Amino acid sequence: MTDRDLAGRTALVTGASRNIGRAIAVALASRGADVVVHVARDMKAGAETVAAVEAAGGRASLLSGDLSAPETARRVVDEAAAVFGRLDIVVNNAAIRPEASFADISFEEWRQVMGVALDAVFLVSQAALPHLEKSDQAAIVNLGGLTGHTGAANRAHVITAKAGVVGLTKAMAHELSPKGITVNCVAPGLIETVRISNEGAAPKHHDTRKTLVGRRGTPEDVAEAVAYLAGRAGRYITGETLHVNGGTYLS
Repeated sequence: MTDRDLAGRTALVTGASRNIGRAIAVALASRGADVVVHVARDMKAGAETVAAVEAAGGRASLLSGDLSAPETARRVVDEAAAVFGRLDIVVNNAAIRPEASFADISFEEWRQVMGVALDAVFLVSQAALPHLEKSDQAAIVNLGGLTGHTGAANRAHVITAKAGVVGLTKAMAHELSPKGITVNCVAPGLIETVRISNEGAAPKHHDTRKTLVGRRGTPEDVAEAVAYLAGRAGRYITGETLHVNGGTYLS
């Protein structure tokens, strides 16, 4: 039986329309949390995540918006805190991961990736502080990525944003620990996800990297790590990056 150590808590999961975001929302709900599901614009996919959360026994609400815009980030956070009367957990999962050679990345494309994958982490977390400070089990979990540590070709903007998330996690941990808020990062690697039509093919670096465990990871593998850091068992962990990549570093 799943430990329901998050009963009575509310979590906001950004970028939860599908894949890792949806799995995180479901994992938190299975532990008793109410979950606010954020999507950028795909309300149909968001509704499917809400249904999955409810099937796991949780209450859910759906919000949308571009979190790279300060006013939208504040609105989403405040509405998330209002819908169930509190906010205890923020999972910054929203990101975009286009591929392009360094020479071909336009500044507009660079800024778009930074806005969604890094700026939004800052904006959402900062807006959430007044709500998280009221919780006795407050946690922020940011989603990084394997290539933010190893590098890879054709994703300089994505890698820079994800490396920035790691640095921001450490800085936030220093400042927010006295407020009782833990801040950690989960870095997935080689995860099997369903890609939508405008995302293109799987990243090229997936073809050259292997895991030690003999399989690709699942969104649920990542979700379990997030739930651990957000739950009671993770209260003595802050400022860390937990790699979920099946031993790819050692292969």
